[in-house]
Amino acid sequence: MRAGRPGDARSGAGGDRRRHAVVVGGGLAGITAALQLADAGVRVTLLEGRPRLGGLAFSFRRGELTVDNGQHVYLRCCTAYRWFLDRIDGARLAPLQDRLDVPVLDVGHPRGPRLGRIRRDGLPVPLHLARSLATYPHLSLAERASVGRAALALKKLDPADPALDGIDFATWLGRHGQSPRAVEALWDLVGIPTLNAPAPQASMGLAAMVFKTGLLSEPGAADIGWAHVPLGELHDTRAAKELDALGVRTALRTKAERISRTDDGRWAVDVPGETITADAVVLAVPQQETHGLLPEGALDDPDRLLDIATAPILNLHVVYDRKVLKRPFFTTLGSPVQWVFDRTDSSGLTGGGQYLAISQSAAQDEIDEPVAALREKYLPELERLLPAARGAGIRDFFVTRERTATFAPTPGVGRLRPGARTGAPGLYLAGAWTATGWPATMEGAVRSGFSAAGAALSAFGRRHDHPLQEAA
Repeated sequence: MRAGRPGDARSGAGGDRRRHAVVVGGGLAGITAALQLADAGVRVTLLEGRPRLGGLAFSFRRGELTVDNGQHVYLRCCTAYRWFLDRIDGARLAPLQDRLDVPVLDVGHPRGPRLGRIRRDGLPVPLHLARSLATYPHLSLAERASVGRAALALKKLDPADPALDGIDFATWLGRHGQSPRAVEALWDLVGIPTLNAPAPQASMGLAAMVFKTGLLSEPGAADIGWAHVPLGELHDTRAAKELDALGVRTALRTKAERISRTDDGRWAVDVPGETITADAVVLAVPQQETHGLLPEGALDDPDRLLDIATAPILNLHVVYDRKVLKRPFFTTLGSPVQWVFDRTDSSGLTGGGQYLAISQSAAQDEIDEPVAALREKYLPELERLLPAARGAGIRDFFVTRERTATFAPTPGVGRLRPGARTGAPGLYLAGAWTATGWPATMEGAVRSGFSAAGAALSAFGRRHDHPLQEAA
């Protein structure tokens, strides 16, 4: 049951003697852990400090619009997040492309704008991308051949190899003959939005994971999916409905203040006005908050959590008085604009016009820029990219900023990321920043929830099946 305060929340099976778990944090990791535990018959209390579920993938109202805080996408290879969508009956609301197709507009070419596409055929890996690469207009013939050789070399790597985590992606690309143009027009085009870092600042281990899984595992692995409804409909409304159906006690606007052992070896979670006793606790909050809640001895070196840096994402929102974009999305070269999405239908915009969301990853240099400065910079850029925008009226322009959107995927970050189990029996960690093997994505968050719930259920002696089906 959802509630604003702990005292208002009710247990779905009050007074029973089932095992009880408290999940701290109502983002995708915490929701997943709560669903898995409750599915296995564990009594669950879910605590969330915000007035909603969904973590950093949420929606809010702005006048008539329902706005996502940022544009979130997933790929067909994201088997955990696809499980999540199925579990909350939301898959049909966030469909996948039939086949990967990414329009890439280069406005920096000396002979004028050129449109290319990254798309796949139905052929086996790696031939599924061969035709697209052979005709990709943003690289020379020699660069296309070099990219193919580098992709074959990358396919042989083991992303879990600790040595790969110690070098940056740009160094590896340079050793494999990739020109600066190839990095810009292909590798960073994919890497920046998925890793939230350019190649020089990204762990090669995480980059190998992204490219090997997304582009070199099976033909459809990189097909793109995105929500055609507000994210809040999925990650808050529908997730809450499933939690309620399982009898999960969900307390919103409720932050855990302290976690400690009880005299009988269980756990006490202090929240305002109440102490909740549990057999297991899952901490599914950001690394800095986790550090503040960890009891002594839970990790050998808890301060390493503070060494996991964060990276920002900036989102620009533009409402035009007319339609200026015919495609659902595109990405660019030769422009500071990264990815542009049409969010008109999902936002509920009325009265004509079009609402575009511009997603800017690795936005350290602009995350604190004033709205007026961003407007002055990006509206002319959108006119350069979209001729139909020239002369169009601007009904609204606003900005959302996620200063700590993801963990920074810097070289060496792998040794800092802890697993689900801690040194304190019954205490588990979840979150996209934990050791999932993935960068900070919705997929990584859901996977971490699986790991934490699985560890707790194993300790309880509960039989459970892991729901993931990996890409081949």
